[in-house]
Amino acid sequence: MGTAELVALMLADGRLPTGGHTQSAGLEPAVRAGLGADGKQLADVATYARDRLRTVARVDAAVAVVTRHVVLAAARHPEPPSRVDWSGSGSPSREAWSRNHDRQSRLDEDGGDLDPRVGGGEVGVVERAWAARTSSQAVRGAVRRQGRLLLRLAGRVWPGVGEHLPADGEIARPIVMGVVAAVTGLSAEQLARVVAYDDAQTVVSASLKLLPVDPAEAATWLAALHDDIEELVADVAPLTDVDKIPANAAPLIDIHAQNHVTERMRLFHA
Repeated sequence: MGTAELVALMLADGRLPTGGHTQSAGLEPAVRAGLGADGKQLADVATYARDRLRTVARVDAAVAVVTRHVVLAAARHPEPPSRVDWSGSGSPSREAWSRNHDRQSRLDEDGGDLDPRVGGGEVGVVERAWAARTSSQAVRGAVRRQGRLLLRLAGRVWPGVGEHLPADGEIARPIVMGVVAAVTGLSAEQLARVVAYDDAQTVVSASLKLLPVDPAEAATWLAALHDDIEELVADVAPLTDVDKIPANAAPLIDIHAQNHVTERMRLFHA
């Protein structure tokens, strides 16, 4: 399995075959809307990445951390049935359903596009909490497709992930990240740092393809975000309760994402 440090490096590596090259973290539609216009305001890219760390990435990191916690808690205190039948022929126990019913009922409307095979336990509750905080259907779809690609890879590299998620599920990437962290021994701090770094690196890397950016300047932007990343880690790593997941909205990013899906000519999927 390797050490947790090496797993973290793998997850943060943009060359991991999980479709990261198709993503700009919303930078492409933001550029279309005028960010970094004419190459004269390139510093806007760093500001955009920082704003994501305070909103979208903060929510995603918190969701991943809470997912890690609930998976580890379930492993410490298993209740029969200990594993959901992902074939669709079975269902979680009545006790598990009753335990989560109140929280799920609050989130069902916003998380109605959740893969039903994930909805019966605590992980499903966290996925619904993420969906409730991600108002753009376009963003939810993109993040779940990313999650499916990561899950496909994780099922091969870390088979224990299959004990918690269906092999072909379309599940939000932060949820999959949290399960991978629980299975591989990543700490909450390592997990939050990987999620935050990946988001910032996605923005910075995409800028090299979208704008006339000097690669050395782009690396400088990323280095300047280290303090913001560590602030995020300190804020979300202690979280264990789904109701404490932050709801930092980024309406303009959502609007850009919704507009992007209708573009006929685009370099990145999202």
